[in-house]
This record gives sequence, C-alpha cells and structure tokens, in this order.
Amino acid sequence: MITVVNAKINIGLYILRRRPDGYHDLSTLFYPVGIKSGTPYSPYPFADILEITPLPEADSHRFSFTGNRIDCPLEKNLVWKAVDIFGSCYLEKTGSPLPAYDIRLDKHIPDGAGLGGGSADASFTIMLLNRLTGEPFSEKELIEMASRLGADCPFFILNRPAIAEGVGEILRPVDFSLAGMWLVIVKPEFSISTKEAFAGIDCTRPHGQVSTPLEFPMADWKKSVFNEFEQHLFDLHPQLGAIKKMLYDGGASYAQMSGSGSAVFGLFSDEEAARKVCGEAGNTSGLYSAIIHL
Repeated sequence: MITVVNAKINIGLYILRRRPDGYHDLSTLFYPVGIKSGTPYSPYPFADILEITPLPEADSHRFSFTGNRIDCPLEKNLVWKAVDIFGSCYLEKTGSPLPAYDIRLDKHIPDGAGLGGGSADASFTIMLLNRLTGEPFSEKELIEMASRLGADCPFFILNRPAIAEGVGEILRPVDFSLAGMWLVIVKPEFSISTKEAFAGIDCTRPHGQVSTPLEFPMADWKKSVFNEFEQHLFDLHPQLGAIKKMLYDGGASYAQMSGSGSAVFGLFSDEEAARKVCGEAGNTSGLYSAIIHL
C-alpha cells in the first residue's frame, strides 16, 4: 500500500505561556500543503512517498529510506517510533502481535523547516498500518497515538485546516481554504532546532490569538498575522528576513516563516509571479525552493 505524505504550513503562530511541564501552549492555524502533489492539478512534486507491504515470512519489520538523507539512528526515527507505538497498541487491543511489514519512505519534504515533514511521515505510517490491519482503531485513538510522537503529529491524522492549541494536540477543524492560490516555499541551507526557536520567546508579555486569518481578507494579514518566532530568529539569521522580503518584492500577498523555521513561504494569487520568484530563489546558491498549487 502506497500513500503520498503531505506537509503543512502555519498561518500565524503565537506562544501563549510556558507550562509547568516545560512545554509551551500555542495558538496557530495548521494548513495542509502538497496533498495533490504530483497530480495534473499540482504537478510539481512536494511530498514524501510512503509504502508499506506485508512480510508474511518474516519475524520483524524491515525499514528503508531513500531521497533526502535522514541523519539519525533508526530507533530515533519517527517512522520507526510510529511502528513501535502502533504495534504496542495493536497487541494491547487485539491480543496478537503486529505482523511484519516492509516500510519504505522516499523522503523529499525538507527537514528542520517547520513544515512537519517528519511528523507527517509518522502519522501517515500509523494511518496506513491501521488500514492494513483492518482499521481496529478509531480516528480518536489514532490521534491519541500520534500525540505520543510529537506536537504536530495529531494534525496529520485530521489533515485538514485546523486551529491548534495546547502544544498542538488540541485541534479545532475550521472552514478555511486557500484553494486556487500558489504557494512558494524557500528554505536556506541551515535548519532551526526547537530549543533555539523557543530560547528567544518572552512568555511574560501579552500574546495574540490566531483568529485573524478567518476574519479578515489576506490583504490585511501582513499587519495583523504574525509568527512570534520570527522576531528573534530573524535577528539571529538575517537571511530569513531577506527571503521574506524577496517573496513580498516578488508579489506575494502574504509571507511568513512556517512553524519554528527555517522555511519561509509566500502565498501568491498570480501563477506567473509565483513561478518567477520560485525560479529566482532556486537559482540562488544555498536556497531550496518549491512551488505548490493549493
């Protein structure tokens, strides 16, 4: 069984408070991107490809990864962890061990970009295993499983626009669409760790809530919809601010860093302008660029 694994962007991101457990409560709008990647509607590839097939004669799972290099031990890979968690839950629910599977991931979504690529891989692994085993778990149970893997993972079980709160696990689907727009994603060579992103957040000052995208036209977002990581990360990495300016100068209706970065996206209503700025970014040394029809 094969599936296309999409990414996400954050539209607005506010860090509300530091919790007693050391994590932070946030408010953001998650939006899935790349769902139609590789189809005639959106022919530009921007997705991972996950394939899981049974190994009826084997006693253990087999993993293989192609595409972008995944630089971590297997036991720390989120796909491996997803299989491990699903297997434990499957054994508890059915009383039988999870059959052996061949898990292959062809990786293309950039890592360390704030696009949720690793989280999506893990969540799609859970969903595919659920289908292959006869769907023993409900969507709610899959979301609970995904929450054990990371803050972004539950969103990809729903995989539709949603306001996220808590650490990202409290999801409220919303009637919101960017359909028809062109998304340009630009990422520098460096990535940003979660620790670095949160290090510059001041939780003592007032924070906003991510409701503006649902209430006002996109023309107003530049002055009212913010990613609170940008202020200090742009100071540390001036190239991020330069990328955002490049997107606006190229005609973006709205531009913002996604999540904790380091990818910056621009939303365009004009295809020609989007193609032009994507090409210019892609021809700039040290920059990765992609274009997606939403």
